[in-house]
Amino acid sequence: MPPPDAQMTPTPGTTPTPTAHAPFILVVDDEPDIRELLREILEDEGYQVATAENGAAAREAHRRRRPDLVLLDIWMPDIDGITLLKEWSVDGHPPMPVIMMSGHGTVETAVEATRLGAYDFIEKPLSLAKLLLTIEHAIEADKLQKENQGLRSVSDQLDEPIGHSAVMQRLKTQVRRLAEHDTPVLIHGEPGSGLRAVARYLHASSPRATRPYREISVGALQAERAEQALFGSEAGEKIDYGLLEEAAAGTLFIYDIADLDPGVQLKLESTLASGEFYRVNGKQAVPLNVRLVAGTAADLEAAVEQGGFRRELYYHLNILPLQVPPLREHREDVPELLNFYTNLYVNQDNLPYRHFTVAAQNKLRNYSWPGNIRELSNLVQRLLITGSGNEIELDEVNSNIESLRAGQNSVLPGRSGFDLPLREAREQFEKAYFEYQLEKTGGSVGKVAELAAMERTHLYRKLKALGIEPRKFARGK
Repeated sequence: MPPPDAQMTPTPGTTPTPTAHAPFILVVDDEPDIRELLREILEDEGYQVATAENGAAAREAHRRRRPDLVLLDIWMPDIDGITLLKEWSVDGHPPMPVIMMSGHGTVETAVEATRLGAYDFIEKPLSLAKLLLTIEHAIEADKLQKENQGLRSVSDQLDEPIGHSAVMQRLKTQVRRLAEHDTPVLIHGEPGSGLRAVARYLHASSPRATRPYREISVGALQAERAEQALFGSEAGEKIDYGLLEEAAAGTLFIYDIADLDPGVQLKLESTLASGEFYRVNGKQAVPLNVRLVAGTAADLEAAVEQGGFRRELYYHLNILPLQVPPLREHREDVPELLNFYTNLYVNQDNLPYRHFTVAAQNKLRNYSWPGNIRELSNLVQRLLITGSGNEIELDEVNSNIESLRAGQNSVLPGRSGFDLPLREAREQFEKAYFEYQLEKTGGSVGKVAELAAMERTHLYRKLKALGIEPRKFARGK
């Protein structure tokens, strides 16, 4: 329980009224007048606010709920702000922006705070105009940094799912209608049909659009990793926030929900039922404030009947079901998709621009697309890399489709790779993937490491284990 002198419960403000989607700010200061003044002003600005009057109360507030920003006094009677900043930091940086405040600061203190990852250092007496501007900039900078972490998927670059067919217009209308509500959504569709793009469009169309969007694919994660990734963990004073907190006030998309470990299913079911959860090794409940969206290509209803998926979790998730159509049901969108992915790979990978002839487009409009939009994207990338000339002719399209049917793209539904044990199928895919990337880069392990987001030394070990010799892919050999 928090110390009796800690002010932990946000107090309703005036205008504008803070909402559950508003950024949450923790104010830590041992001077009551400053705490109350900041609380009132920040709530008037529309923020959610909690206050703590000493280091112990700040620790408890930080443990109870992940702040979007902390205003942290340096000098306090029990624990100084620099010590708290060190405790909260992961890999040298706090998980949220921290603005340090002090009426008796020195240049050395400011430098130390900045070195430890503080966003800014403001001297007292506070200039409220400067403070509010700094808070606004810090929250926006943190949002942009998190959006740009790692490699961004193609779906990140879409404002909305591509296509103006009647089928896609109905889908987008349905997504916008569901976005107005805050209940969980279950998105179902064939692999490669664009579930991630639909999830992002749902988030962008919702009242939570300005708040974080996070996604996770649980299919390849072990149970322990999936639990920690979703719920976070605690070790003493150290807190590792999970995606349920990183996406606070925003949206979390869980892909491959059917592959979630039964124990993690139970914990997620309990979370949705109670509106709170516990971090791994945590002793205190954390309030849930996230729009949960799940995606799957599996028949969850059948999985429930067969005992492979928890019935109650299915009912929690299936309140608002959403079916994404396969590409074969809206083939009139193929020319638009071809144009989008051509421009994407030309700009993203610096590939030469090539134009699909009318005959080539007509062929692809009448193709069955077993791998859906992902197959189309892969085909466009392949044609831009391996082909030559300004135009992509019908013969070139036919030969590439035939090679796909021959099994060179073993990840598509219905290919023989799905009949293998998981380990063999994964190795088969990895071998094909790395050979493709090496062919694309002319045997450059460094470039492949960047494309695959891997450490070069780890990639060398992986290539050796798969029996791949990079030198064979060097240009001119």
